[in-house]
Amino acid sequence: MDAAFTAEQDEIRRTLREILGKRCGPDEVKAAVRTADGYDRELWQQLSRQLGLPGIAVAEEYGGVGCGPADLALACEETGRALLPSPLLATAALCAPLIAALGTDAQRSALLPPLASGGLTAALAVPGPALATALALTGEDAAGQWSGGGRAGGVQARADAAGDGWRLYGEVTQVLDGHSAPLLLVAAHTGGFARSRTLLFLVREDSPGLVRSRQAVLDETRPQARIQLRHVAAELLGDPAAQAQEADVLGALAATGRTAAAVLAAEAVGAAGQALARTVEYVRQREQFGRAIGSFQAVKHRLADLYVQVQAARSAAYYAAWDPDQGGLALAQALEALRMTAGEAIQLHGGIGFTWEHDAHLYFKRAASDELLFGPVHRLRAHAADRAGLFGPAPAPGSAPAPGPAPTSTPAPIAAEGASSAQEKVTV
Repeated sequence: MDAAFTAEQDEIRRTLREILGKRCGPDEVKAAVRTADGYDRELWQQLSRQLGLPGIAVAEEYGGVGCGPADLALACEETGRALLPSPLLATAALCAPLIAALGTDAQRSALLPPLASGGLTAALAVPGPALATALALTGEDAAGQWSGGGRAGGVQARADAAGDGWRLYGEVTQVLDGHSAPLLLVAAHTGGFARSRTLLFLVREDSPGLVRSRQAVLDETRPQARIQLRHVAAELLGDPAAQAQEADVLGALAATGRTAAAVLAAEAVGAAGQALARTVEYVRQREQFGRAIGSFQAVKHRLADLYVQVQAARSAAYYAAWDPDQGGLALAQALEALRMTAGEAIQLHGGIGFTWEHDAHLYFKRAASDELLFGPVHRLRAHAADRAGLFGPAPAPGSAPAPGPAPTSTPAPIAAEGASSAQEKVTV
């Protein structure tokens, strides 16, 4: 196996870093998140046209680039460096794979080309907060109870009396880019208590009864919305005549979760690496007692520890990009590295890093927000240990983990062989 990056992958990284360096500085990020969409539409179209960014992992027959998860993860490492506010995660890492896996031929032909070209964006609406559970990152729910389970809450789906469609009612919070995406992919419960099922439905932005409102969130670079569905017309994703469709839905969500975890890990590593680089630059310039604070041994030791942690997370993220089954562990490693690096960045900036006037707080908020949405870290590791059978027999595929206390921290060896990353040394 040769896991070294190809010339094409290096070119994608170089081009993307060059574009984002010119168009996505801290001031541009702060300006973009305060627009109605929550991102720079012009920059999004430029990335879509020049690099085919939203279609990197979409098959060529549907207008995509036809690359794999590794290429998408590599691109997201660069978007993470710049904290790019964009619908890339919701569209390319969450919705497009589900449509490709579950959609009919007609649905794939109608939806994937505009998603790949950037002309259409989509958002995944999962009742909750249950996104990490629905994607099987922190646990597996074979019964699909996170979607409502036949009880109050979540989103309920009911077939029209005429049998020509579905109606949805309920509310979903914490929908990534849900306020601006023209297409919503809604997870809903149907069948009542006796025939409980979780299915996915397509909802258009102009559907009567659909109410969307943007929420105030900790990390403005990840805009979220509250979605209210009041007897909204919806289209079932997939073939209505297919048997055992719920098992396909839960399996597709879990597979999407593994790939999304690898992408998120790479994104977090990019953010952590940039936060560390900015901190190193600051301690080289900031003087105290007549000398740069980076020359003090205590500061050097703290930065060296962060460097080791970021490089370990980068190796884990690259390995997960090649083998998405390791995405959960890589995501745990990357989120922990980002949280530690962002926290130390604020401290080494003398505390000013958490003020609105400084940019370091953006990385800290990204770290906290991602762990709330896709973690926490100890549950990511505990679930990975359960899947591997580290503390007992591995559960059968699709079965719920055995009840009992989960370990709070599970050391997991990461095979870093083949992960080629530039080994820079922190010099202060």
